[in-house]
Amino acid sequence: RLLGFELRDLTRWHRFVRLLHRPTDPAALGAFRAAFGLLMALDVPQERGMALLDRRFLDGLEVCRFPLLPALRPLPLDGMYLLYAVMMLGALGMMLGCWYRLSCVAFLCPYWYVLLLDKTSWNNHSYLYGLLAFQLTFMGADRYGSVDGLFRPQKRNAHVPLWNYTLLRAQIFLVYFIAGLKKLDMDWVSGYSMGSLARHWLFAPFRLVLSEQSTSLLVVHGGGLLLDLSAGFLLLLDATRPIALIFVTYFHCMNSQLFSIGESSHFGGHGGPLWTHGEVLGGHRDLPSLSCRSPPYTQGYNNWTNGLYGYSWDMMVHSRFHQHVKITYRDGLTGDVGYLKPGVFTQSRRWKDHADMLKQYAMCLSQLLPRYNISEPHIYFDIWVSINDRFQQRLVDPRVDVVRAPWSPWRRTPWVLPLLLELSPWRQRLQELESSLDGHTDVVFIADFPGLHLENFVSEDLGNTSLRVLRGEVLVELVEQHRNHSLREGEGMQLPAGQYHKVHTVSAEPSCYMYLYVNTTAQALEHNLTQLQELRERL
Repeated sequence: RLLGFELRDLTRWHRFVRLLHRPTDPAALGAFRAAFGLLMALDVPQERGMALLDRRFLDGLEVCRFPLLPALRPLPLDGMYLLYAVMMLGALGMMLGCWYRLSCVAFLCPYWYVLLLDKTSWNNHSYLYGLLAFQLTFMGADRYGSVDGLFRPQKRNAHVPLWNYTLLRAQIFLVYFIAGLKKLDMDWVSGYSMGSLARHWLFAPFRLVLSEQSTSLLVVHGGGLLLDLSAGFLLLLDATRPIALIFVTYFHCMNSQLFSIGESSHFGGHGGPLWTHGEVLGGHRDLPSLSCRSPPYTQGYNNWTNGLYGYSWDMMVHSRFHQHVKITYRDGLTGDVGYLKPGVFTQSRRWKDHADMLKQYAMCLSQLLPRYNISEPHIYFDIWVSINDRFQQRLVDPRVDVVRAPWSPWRRTPWVLPLLLELSPWRQRLQELESSLDGHTDVVFIADFPGLHLENFVSEDLGNTSLRVLRGEVLVELVEQHRNHSLREGEGMQLPAGQYHKVHTVSAEPSCYMYLYVNTTAQALEHNLTQLQELRERL
């Protein structure tokens, strides 16, 4: 009876049905309901954004929104306040077990409406909250420690069927296990996903006996993978549950210090003790119970990471660094070209990594810009991003007018450029090159596609800037000097400060090159300060 039942209970359908309906103590389920309701009441003003409604939904605000369904629109500001009030009352009702079913529905409907209204606010545990609230709606979680039980004695402490616990157990198990499957990604196993996390003070004890690199690889990545793959199994077994609770609780306490993930880490801490009772669920990770592979019918949502909104699924597996984002518009009537500040008319930065949001953003800009005397605007995005310490490269084709470009949730987006996975083995060499530099020199590693070019401006503060080709062939165009320089692998050149230049990829394969920047202004300032300090010491 390692799992609390006999294996022969699964050998016949009628035995299985009888097992699922076995009367069970409702105490743990009631405690779970109260804890979940409390945390949802805290979540509404914080992560759901009730405290910022006037900034997000002010009537007449010119802002681009990113709903899952185009027909979804926010209510007027007063309506949004009313909606959030209903959601808050629903959460409190769940916590107290007061008008329990009605409270669950009052929380659940506004919650999913608000969630689907803005894809940029989605996070891993956001799905899980909605799923748990949906499941609790159909359970007898109000049969212990509830207001309903005070007024309905026949409900008070009445048994609940075992399937109430089984469903929640399965949910929690899938959360952990699928999180572990996601971490089987080679980037995670190789230690590139959370490379800088080992520097956090929480890992200082491990750094006493391990190097920072070993701490990152073995503790952060290896430990995270092992915990997620095993936690669900260990929590299910009575014999291993105590040790699993220790590690899971420690894990969630660390998460609360490492990441700003709302009430997710606190919910894990509250859930853990519930496992100490025979039929109880507790603890959770930051992933919903969805397939860990992208379904074939939602290819339009795939970018470099697969799945419906890969940023939330892969938040811990893939880390991104954006070097450069440029938005260009062209007037469809006059042909005039201009540039927009990245993120103008938005309230989030997550649109940069998703083709569906880029399409929505471009369509929104095409409707807003005519108010500023820009007719029939064409919108072009040039987004440079590095994922897990790879080269900086373009996410989308900068030559494509996204307003008129095709996009469908059911087909692959043709204007999303592929991730250059063949360059992944370069990461070790890039790290070695970067570690060999002095404190005054910065480096940026670039990979670009044939036929495209990078336009860049070297600030006058960066008086010593050079470009060196690592692979392929490029043509460097010095715009103001009207001169071109052809560079092959291993060759480099000095770039003039205070001027624009363009780097054209002319080889048949993607080019790789690096910029070396020396901030001569800061270097001179530091030198002068050193001399001043020496003069003061002499006096």
